[in-house]
Amino acid sequence: MGFPENVLAKGEKVERDLHPHWLTVVVPTIFGLLLAAACIAVAVVTPDDETGNRIQWIAVAVLVVFAIPAVVVPYLRWRTTHYVITSHRVMVRRGILTKNGKDITLSKITDVSFQQTVLDRIIRSGSLHIESAGDSPDENLSNIPRSNEVQQLINRLIDEDDLRRRTHGRGIPDEPGSDPAFAAGEEGHSDHTRPVPRQLPELAEERRRPRDLGDGSDQPL
Repeated sequence: MGFPENVLAKGEKVERDLHPHWLTVVVPTIFGLLLAAACIAVAVVTPDDETGNRIQWIAVAVLVVFAIPAVVVPYLRWRTTHYVITSHRVMVRRGILTKNGKDITLSKITDVSFQQTVLDRIIRSGSLHIESAGDSPDENLSNIPRSNEVQQLINRLIDEDDLRRRTHGRGIPDEPGSDPAFAAGEEGHSDHTRPVPRQLPELAEERRRPRDLGDGSDQPL
């Protein structure tokens, strides 16, 4: 069950799409295999008659009753839990039938820390704690694969997002003709009221220089 990328904004790119560590479903998987083995054993040892068939159906019913909450639900919960890290935010999506989610923009994240137990270090997993500014509560992400690498990724994306916002906020035009103030000044004056450009220094010096009248005498203007 993949993450729906149609929720992404324009220019937003998914950097990492994670589920909880696969070891979170190991125990339910083993339990499901044991239930299936027990059901098969009951089918083998029971006689092929009416009483045996009734016992087999009871075993199947017990298998279904225990397998749904203990095996199927944990697996679906694992598959429908998404920790998505994009170039703009961290998204958390949970829920099988009832969905709930949370988006944390990178600009609001104040701190990202991870924690690993001895077992987590062996299986290369851990927990992430994301602190955000404002009234939003902090977010704890558990059973994150390679949690230390994910923490470094989020910190790098925060720095890149901050640099992108600063660069975009300057608004320096690339060409002189693209200056909004220059364009507004040109449009705000007609041909008769347009301000006269300043004289070049060379032209002003030429006008101040005395003219040669041809008789060898210099007369001022």
